[in-house]
Amino acid sequence: MANLKNSKSQSMGLHKEVLAGRTQQVFFNPEEAENFFYYGAYDVDFNKRTEIDAMDLTAKQLNDKLHSLMKEGYGSVVIKNPQGKHSLGVGILNKLNLIFEGSLGYFGVGSIDGPVVRITGRVGWSCAENMMAGKVVIEKNAGSCFGAAIRGGDLICKGSVGARTGIDMKGGTIIVGGDAGAFTGFMMQRGRIIVLGDAGINLGDSMYDGTIFIGGKIKSFGSDAIKAKITSDDISWLKRKLKVAEIGSDFDLSKMTKVVAGKKLWNYDALEPSEKKGAI
Repeated sequence: MANLKNSKSQSMGLHKEVLAGRTQQVFFNPEEAENFFYYGAYDVDFNKRTEIDAMDLTAKQLNDKLHSLMKEGYGSVVIKNPQGKHSLGVGILNKLNLIFEGSLGYFGVGSIDGPVVRITGRVGWSCAENMMAGKVVIEKNAGSCFGAAIRGGDLICKGSVGARTGIDMKGGTIIVGGDAGAFTGFMMQRGRIIVLGDAGINLGDSMYDGTIFIGGKIKSFGSDAIKAKITSDDISWLKRKLKVAEIGSDFDLSKMTKVVAGKKLWNYDALEPSEKKGAI
């Protein structure tokens, strides 16, 4: 494990060391960010707007229709009558303003990279799973595994979320206006979670890294999750993020609880049997 130096960015959960692994590879040069384009990405006009009625469409038909509209240059699309169907709006690797007037089922807007999405209703399990970039706003509540394995972007639920929110999270920010269920932040590796309400049992269980901010009560901490001192830099960052999320404008951020990894599990395999019992 690389030696980490104390710094302002590290205290806020912004770490630069590479996560080692057998498949770790370098694909892009950050200095060439303006040249990053997905194969088949479309040049869209946000002022070009249209609507789709999803009443009689399957998930595949709707998703195919979205790609066809982007190919035609539409940059703003409103989906009417989604009726809680599963897997809508997935795999969008393009800039797009997307509005769902209603609720989504499981796996809504998963594996996206770039769009700005607003959902006026609720969402089921695993909303925005594997999200890479962009912004997703849910006006009501969300099911379990909200933001599973996301790597970037802002994922916002103005209501409450279910269990295992941010499970295996690798980056980005998850913001919750209400309460969060059990095992929020389970096995998170990077990124930050903000919950203005209460958190269920086993908060941050087995978290490797990252930061969790809780505004209400915490039912219990998970393995290797500990409290940390909230700093003025944290509060400044929280103000900016909540402004983006359109929630918590009057929230007293100084009373939030900051939770980080205790790092006892970082070298778990090297621990003695008696130490392993204490770590978990």
